[in-house]
Amino acid sequence: MIETDVLVIGAGPAGSAASKHAALGGANVILIDKKSEIGTPKRCAEGIYDHGLKWLNIEANPQWAVQRINGGTIIAPDMTRLTLDERVLPEKGYIIERKVFDKYMAMDAARAGAEVMVKTLAKTIKREKGEDFFSVTCQQMDESIDIKTKIIIAADGPESRIAKALGINSTTKPQDMISGVQYEMVGVNCERMDLIELHLGAFADGGYAWVFPKGDDIANVGIGVSSASKKPAIEYLDEFIKKYPPLNNAKAVELNVGGNPIGGLIGQIYDDNLLVCGDAAGQVDPVTGGGIILGMLGGMAAGKVAAKAIKDKDYSASRLKEYEVLYDEYTQGAIPKLAVARDVYLSLDDNDLNQIVNAFIGLDLKNMSLSDFVKVFFKLSPRLALKFRKLFKIIL
Repeated sequence: MIETDVLVIGAGPAGSAASKHAALGGANVILIDKKSEIGTPKRCAEGIYDHGLKWLNIEANPQWAVQRINGGTIIAPDMTRLTLDERVLPEKGYIIERKVFDKYMAMDAARAGAEVMVKTLAKTIKREKGEDFFSVTCQQMDESIDIKTKIIIAADGPESRIAKALGINSTTKPQDMISGVQYEMVGVNCERMDLIELHLGAFADGGYAWVFPKGDDIANVGIGVSSASKKPAIEYLDEFIKKYPPLNNAKAVELNVGGNPIGGLIGQIYDDNLLVCGDAAGQVDPVTGGGIILGMLGGMAAGKVAAKAIKDKDYSASRLKEYEVLYDEYTQGAIPKLAVARDVYLSLDDNDLNQIVNAFIGLDLKNMSLSDFVKVFFKLSPRLALKFRKLFKIIL
């Protein structure tokens, strides 16, 4: 029997962040992952932003930060392009090599003192009545091992199997899941390879398409569509690629598929001896489906709270409730607000999107205040203004 203070299940960015900060807080930590190679398979468009790295106290490393991004271009259904680059936005970011990034985050956890076990699958979790710890039986290679832990941090992805086994409803409703598919392509010829592109419209069936440059003529080209779509996501993506001129000569060298939860936080992200973070907790942007930074902030909060609970020798839900408070503080309550923004987006048709994008063309975006942006929406039409009313109430 191996004994530890904290067992983190899942070595994605959120799990590695949880392991790192729990170890830095003085806890004995074991991080396990069922895969033999951390970071595979890739299920991500691979974009991160500078402020997120700053919040996490992570410096960009050229080993994984492969392309500097100076902003983005929003493309309306009528192909009007609204570019928000370094002349307008102070925020910059990177396209990363996710397979390398995930390994580096796990290495950071190991350097902080966590023990990392790959090819290790949690099979069964038991807690006898009156006990203040879990007994976890794992399959490691061809060997069965038992781990005794005071706290489990579940970071095992969407619809967490671990959280569900421990009594938390982690099921994602079909309408709260988007189907994503992406090619890594070579031969891409976008107008600017230092800007991401977001393509909006009904062609994406409730989602959007993206082109995320990775350096030279390489880019991630993908689409996210409603899980209720009548066609497979890859058919929507192939149609988009055929119609978009900068991709006429592009060729796919990798295919990534997966589902992203966009319904916001699951109802409960902590319990006695248990914390849930990352995709498992629904710590994902409901608008874009992006979850690297939001998930890692969840991991950081979970790790810090777990370490404090170990020192206090109190692993009860009432002690671990601090995690929920700390995460809300780190993210400034962003996820519920973004969920409202997604509802607004889903209510817009192609004409609405064309109107909105065209309304901002030629404006001095750099010097516009938030109230100035709101005024633009109200000038469009009463019908559109009404759709945005609930969102404006939250952000103003």
